[in-house]
Amino acid sequence: MRIGLIGTGRIGAFHATTLAGLPAVSSLVLHDRDERSARAVADRVGAEYAGDLDALLGAGLDGVVIAAPTGIHAELILAAHRAGLPAFCEKPVAGTLEETDRVLAALEGGEIPLQIGFQRRFDAGYRAVREAVTDGRLGWTHTLRACTSDPTPPPPGYIPGSGGIFRDCSVHDYDIIRWVTGREVAEVYATGANRGETFFSDAGDADTAVSVLTLDDGTLATCTATRYNGAGYDVRLEVCGSAGTMVAGLTEETPLVSAEGAAWPGGTPHPGFMERFLDAYRAELTAFTEVVAGVRPSPCTGQDARAALAIADAATRSRAEGRPVAVPASAPAPAPKPVPGGHRG
Repeated sequence: MRIGLIGTGRIGAFHATTLAGLPAVSSLVLHDRDERSARAVADRVGAEYAGDLDALLGAGLDGVVIAAPTGIHAELILAAHRAGLPAFCEKPVAGTLEETDRVLAALEGGEIPLQIGFQRRFDAGYRAVREAVTDGRLGWTHTLRACTSDPTPPPPGYIPGSGGIFRDCSVHDYDIIRWVTGREVAEVYATGANRGETFFSDAGDADTAVSVLTLDDGTLATCTATRYNGAGYDVRLEVCGSAGTMVAGLTEETPLVSAEGAAWPGGTPHPGFMERFLDAYRAELTAFTEVVAGVRPSPCTGQDARAALAIADAATRSRAEGRPVAVPASAPAPAPKPVPGGHRG
């Protein structure tokens, strides 16, 4: 199939390499407002270059991958929809719930699928934990503990437009908690702190944050996030049940040190998210080619992305107001064991 890619920045260039290596992708067409960047990536992966968006969407594509900045996700999703093309878009659908709802309303009732990029759903560890929750091996779930810890902060210029630590960072934990448990989040209490660079507080953001989630069945979850984990990139989810506990992300590369002197883990920590989730990103885009081919539904819909954003918005409000905030009801959480079904976009 012939796939278009919009955006050739860090994640876009990474996706270009992945797409070029997928057996289902016969040709790739790239576009970015930065022509030099797009042409360089196109030359490296053996792709074509489209000079503008209309040229890309008119290039005989079967589907399009959107890896452009968040601020133009909504318009690009709608442009792909008008062109009749299945779309994969990095999270979020849009920067606000209001704009997200506008986009989803425009897509409602159509047969053209949209897949949102929450790559943890395709990680082997997270999938194993979900299966253990679903088949009852852990008993009834009472506690989840999630962490997302970046080794170093992003550039100062990134923070003002990031949406804040809950929307930019913890939102991945919120999505995966919904996906693993099949439950909705009913309430959030969140707080944050700044002990690092002042550009976080200058933007009204936090460099470290904690959110406590109450799920609709009474299960409790804690999500910690920080931009300063000098030991290395650390992303985990611990699920505790009445009959057992299982952890995703506890590997030789986990950047933990035993106070008792245990030698494990002993591997080299991952430097960042792309290395940590390399296989998950490939599986995610492979799934998109199956969506394009019409052999499976979207594994992460626009409504899923909206639900995660609603939780992040509630966390942001909770931190600002210093109180628990209820999460508005949304579409049901994804069923623990979705059954693939065919439809063509």
